Amino acid sequence: MNLLRRLQFDLWYLGSPPWDSGITPPELFEFIQTHPAGRALDIGCGTGTNVITLAKTGWEVTGFDFASRAIRIAKRKIKKANVQATLFTDDATRMKNVIGQFDLVLDIGCFHGLENKADYLTQLDRILVPSGFWLMYGFLAPSPQPTTPGLADLDLDMISAQALTLLSRRNGLDKHERPSAWFLYQK
Repeated sequence: MNLLRRLQFDLWYLGSPPWDSGITPPELFEFIQTHPAGRALDIGCGTGTNVITLAKTGWEVTGFDFASRAIRIAKRKIKKANVQATLFTDDATRMKNVIGQFDLVLDIGCFHGLENKADYLTQLDRILVPSGFWLMYGFLAPSPQPTTPGLADLDLDMISAQALTLLSRRNGLDKHERPSAWFLYQK
């Protein structure tokens, strides 16, 4: 992730970024209710809302974001919530600081904005346990020539080429009426 982009995201956290709602989505609650707790990784965890939710429901949670300001806020929120979690700054295409494997990898809005999705998927394969789950939310790119961040058909084909099986897909619209979807994959 280039320095300018990292600075841009850090500056968003001087206020309230539009993607950081402070609300855990029902799709994550549904997953938690239907799967036993284990180790979870929140990629692009922002200010830690979902890290806290997972920790409160018995998961051993790690979260990272490339915006250091978001991680500082998340650490304060986790302390206030009186839960345990590991947080750090990292790049989703490298995951240098991610150690071990996880039963659940959560990604709400990170993968769809990356330029180098192939490196992310290589790291995902490394960190996801066999039979582990990847719960991912992203905007769908306009077809046929996406010019904005989002998941294009080629991205979804690249995911399918990995050792990941699509278990469910829920299409919808975000609050700005942009096409989006929740995906649940299993390794």
